[in-house]
Formats: sequence, C-alpha cells, structure tokens
Amino acid sequence: MPSVAAAMGVDGFTNTLGLPEAPRYVVFLVDGLGLELLREHAGAAPFLSSLTNVEDVVCGVPSTTVTSLTSLGTGLQGGQHGMVGYTARVPETGRRMNSLKWDQPIDPTVWQPFPTVLQQLREAGISASSVNDAKFEGTGLTVCSQRGVPFHGINSVYERLDVVVDVIESAPRAVTYAYESRLDHTGHSMGCTSAEWREMLTTIDTELAELRDELPRDTVLIVTADHGMLDLPFDQRFDVDLVPRLLDDVTLLAGEARFRHVYTRPGAADEVAARWRSELGDRAVVRTQDGIEDWFGPISDDVRGRIGDVVVASLGDFAVFSSREFGVELKMTGFHGSITEAELRIPVLVAT
Repeated sequence: MPSVAAAMGVDGFTNTLGLPEAPRYVVFLVDGLGLELLREHAGAAPFLSSLTNVEDVVCGVPSTTVTSLTSLGTGLQGGQHGMVGYTARVPETGRRMNSLKWDQPIDPTVWQPFPTVLQQLREAGISASSVNDAKFEGTGLTVCSQRGVPFHGINSVYERLDVVVDVIESAPRAVTYAYESRLDHTGHSMGCTSAEWREMLTTIDTELAELRDELPRDTVLIVTADHGMLDLPFDQRFDVDLVPRLLDDVTLLAGEARFRHVYTRPGAADEVAARWRSELGDRAVVRTQDGIEDWFGPISDDVRGRIGDVVVASLGDFAVFSSREFGVELKMTGFHGSITEAELRIPVLVAT
C-alpha cells in the first residue's frame, strides 16, 4: 500500500516495489495464494501466470492472515501494529484472543493504534475504499487493517465485480482494496494439493481476468496474497498434550499449529525453550524473545507482551498441535504460519 500511494504521487511514501505511476489502483488480495503454489499450478491460472510479478516479496512473520492484512493495510510489521498471530495473549488479562473472531472486549483502535494507508490516502484527497464481504464490516480485523475509508459490503462474487468497477470509476484518482477468501478456505479443508483447490484457483483466475477487462484502462490491478500454504500429513501432527513435560511452566498456548506462541511463568522462558528444542530437534526453530526482531520487526513495549515468551516455528511438514486447546486444527489439511519459503513467499502481480 505505501508503494501504491507513492505511485499515485502522494507525498511521504516510497515506491519500494517500483509500481507504475497511475491515477487509479485496485489492490486485490487472494487469501492463501502463495507464490510457490501459483507457479506450481500455473496451468490452472493462465491469467495470473501471464502477469509480471514483483520478485522477492515475502509476507511478515507469522505468515498468517491477521498479521499480513494489517501489515498490508498499515505498511508496518507485526511488532509495531501488534497483530502478532491468529491467536495471542492479551497482556492485561492473560486471556487468549482470537483476532479473527475478536472474542475479547478490546477496542481494535487501541489494540492497533496506527492509521491505515487507505485512511492516509483519503486524507490526501484520493477516493480510497474497501470492498469486502458484508459480514466483515466493523469486525476487529477490518478496523485494524482497513479503517478510515468507506466500506462497501458485498454478498456475492458478481456483486464484488460491479462494486469494485463502480467505485474505481467514481473518481479520477482512486484506490480500492478487495479481498477473496475461497482459496484459503479450500486449502484448509481439502488441501492445497487437491483437485478442489486447483479448480478454485481456476475460478478465481477467470474472475480476475474479467475484472481486469472491466476496469478503466488507466487503472492498475495488483493481485497479491497474505501467505502461502502447505499440506501436512497426519503422521507429522505432534500433540503437545501427549508430552506433559513440555507444558511445565507454561501458562498459555496461542498462535497456530505452524507458529506457536508459548507463554511461560516469569523467568522460565529459557528452560521451557531448552525443553522444546530437545524434544522437537530440527523439526522446528524454537526461540525466546531475544533477537526476534528479524521476524517481527521493531517490537514496541505495548506489543512485546502479546508475543510468546517462547515461539516455535515449524519446519518441513511438521506442526505443533494441542488436542485439548485447539482440537479443530487437527481436522484441517492445509496450513500456514511459519517461516518456510512456501509460506512466506507471495506474489505481487501487476496488470496494467
């Protein structure tokens, strides 16, 4: 989004990605469309595969929707904007918050206090807006990542195409963010190597080609993603509840299977980390908070308590489950969240 702002001539932003100058932009995010997956299944997405890609772009850590959408929306990393995982601890209460469900009584503008880039664009005189499923209007994640601009709620793919085109055509200088969730949902349920996933990719590819055809010629369409995905075999599903010693001195688990936040009693982080390293070996990277800025970026004092005292990033096709705390994860097929290339690398496809 900062690169889009710079490409539209807004002062105070840098065009890091080298995007083309244009008076109108649509930034369309396809949830779960990792770059490795797109290239592996290029034949299922002829339109997307034909576009120029901005190379060497990765999402933040953890590679998960709430973190990435807020990073996209604010131009900041998780250590600053504070959306550090699918679930995370609320330091003031010690409770675990699900950032998709927003199941704790917390004001999202306090949890994530920074303005969105869309909001800054609107203040600069550009017609900025968000087009998304109507059910997402006013949710915590929407407020954190897209606030400050009109929200156009839609109830179907066909309605989305019409609304995006209408909004972009309504002003000579405009930027619109749009979101697509079906590929991610299919990957979680059926797997990202399934026929169903490839069929959904083809469907979305066709829809995006139609959107490009309908947009004004002076509009640049950017197609990107929040993370990649990989399938996990059932024999690699490590259940921490079956190894009780790993939960000694642990007060709370959060995150998700591929990137687990482990909160400990005061002073116990090093001991807990040593036990987890001994048990997991080279199947995961286990770190305390010392030096994790390379993952989270600069970490503000308000955010540090939300991050696990120990963080566990799974490698290969391994993941850390808790049948007691997160039983629903054991039913899933596709996963993301960790630091592998398959999860981190995302496309930034430019359709002019």
